Amino acid sequence: MKPLLVMVPDHLSELVQKGEITARYYNPGELFDEVHLLMTNADRPDAAALQKTVGRAALHLHNLPADKKTFARSLGFRPFLLESWAAPAVDLARRIRPAMIRCHGNYLNAFAASVIKRKLGIPYVVSLHINRDEDMRGRASSLKDRIYTNATRDIERLSLRHADLVLPVYQPIVPYLQNMGVSHYEVAYNVLNPEHLRKKDDYALHDPVRVISVGRQFREKNPENLIRAVARIPGAHLTLVGDGEYHGRLVRAAQECGAPERISFETAIPNDELCRSLPEYDIFATHTEFWEISKSVLEPLLTGLPVALNRRAGRPVPELQGDHVMLVDNTVDAWRAAIEKLIADHAFREKLGRTAYAHAQERWAPHKTEARFADIYRRVMKQAGMERTEKGSA
Repeated sequence: MKPLLVMVPDHLSELVQKGEITARYYNPGELFDEVHLLMTNADRPDAAALQKTVGRAALHLHNLPADKKTFARSLGFRPFLLESWAAPAVDLARRIRPAMIRCHGNYLNAFAASVIKRKLGIPYVVSLHINRDEDMRGRASSLKDRIYTNATRDIERLSLRHADLVLPVYQPIVPYLQNMGVSHYEVAYNVLNPEHLRKKDDYALHDPVRVISVGRQFREKNPENLIRAVARIPGAHLTLVGDGEYHGRLVRAAQECGAPERISFETAIPNDELCRSLPEYDIFATHTEFWEISKSVLEPLLTGLPVALNRRAGRPVPELQGDHVMLVDNTVDAWRAAIEKLIADHAFREKLGRTAYAHAQERWAPHKTEARFADIYRRVMKQAGMERTEKGSA
């Protein structure tokens, strides 16, 4: 089979450093024997550390940097002025002749894929991991951010409309696609750690009770009320995993509560280690105002850990409605009452965890999501081949 070309905007060396590397993530089902990974930056990650993301396939790394000068030279990402920037990507595709292209995120990488398709006829799919109207334009606070996020709208629309298929990774991204006039999409949930997520079998409480919260620490994901709630519950210990601009503030909050010995902070834990350890906790709890179901929430659900989340201000997340999660108002008193109920009511806690496991395994089990992406790839390549045959016989 011809190679796969994967185009990403991420600085992969940062993901390697954080231990956020997922087996076969860039080559689901090991469908391809050769994978070319093109980064739209100047990052130089360790190829050996990334090898597991493509399985046994031969991995080749490439760079197509985009920076502030790219924005200026293209007068704010005007598509016709970005053609020269995308030319090296076209040359790479002409040389390696991939069977298809996968873009993670709809940024300049997807624009380059659209140029490749137009010039060489190679199909591409775009997976979307955020709702850009909600999470980027809707949260842009500075003039600079507003200018930048609005400037990308034209290339976002172009890239999505010309893609063979668009793959939002959760339901709240769909309204963004509808606003863009895109109808050729399928919700396809992200592939999570296929090797180290394991089922929680024992729901007996530890002493002290182990509560874990995972997520970036900033305004929209501020767990301060959770910290203050756990500090008021004797016999409970909270571990917070993550870092961000609110980290120092949260450490001070734990000290102010007079229970710093019962609040632990881990700025980062490798994902394999985190996934292995989740069943050893008693409760997962976190705060987020984002309209999403994040990886940090999917992972505990997939292990059967009882999960408590805040009711967000705004439209609810469809995937988080039901009896597989406990929804809580984001106040100290509400968090305290929720954690105390989960501690005191063993039957409720175990049922919540087992329901979460069954619900998550049915919808988001790694072997199912990986197989789904492999099937999508086969379908896209088959359709592209049929279209080329029809054009050739016309």
